[in-house]
Amino acid sequence: MYEVELKLRADHESLRDRLTDAGATKTGEYRQTDTYYNAPHREFADTDEALRIRREVPADGSEEAKLTYKGPLIEAESKTREEHETRVVDDDAAAGILAGLGFEPAATVDKNREYYDLDGYTIVLDDVTDLGTFVEIERETTEDEVEHVREKAIELLGRLGLDADDQIRTSYLGLLLAQAEE
Repeated sequence: MYEVELKLRADHESLRDRLTDAGATKTGEYRQTDTYYNAPHREFADTDEALRIRREVPADGSEEAKLTYKGPLIEAESKTREEHETRVVDDDAAAGILAGLGFEPAATVDKNREYYDLDGYTIVLDDVTDLGTFVEIERETTEDEVEHVREKAIELLGRLGLDADDQIRTSYLGLLLAQAEE
């Protein structure tokens, strides 16, 4: 499965109003903590891959964890990449498995997220610790539909008053690491 994603910096106050006007449905709010791992056998920064454990807490206080692999970006026009994700029952055990295989924690990304559905796309308003506020529009698809899904995402951004030319193709992890180097 592939995830087509466009990400931009955005003011959430005005965007919430535009989402409401466009008929979007709010589907949830979460606090997420993503722990990214380095591989013992290759440098993910060089291969443009990512492996993470995401700890997610919705407004009701329950917890969920997911293990995610993200492959390299497959095109220049968006943050589209192969992605595999599964829920894990015990995130500490998953971290222990990774450690046992030689994977080491590289960095952590903390964010508050609001999820909306609009026209078959997920729109996420992110407030990322130490980075600021962003919007992501994303949808899963097959490889042969990537271009079509991306073009529709660009149209949807336009309807929301956003310009796809302002998109950021760097991950939150990459942005945080770049900021730390400054």
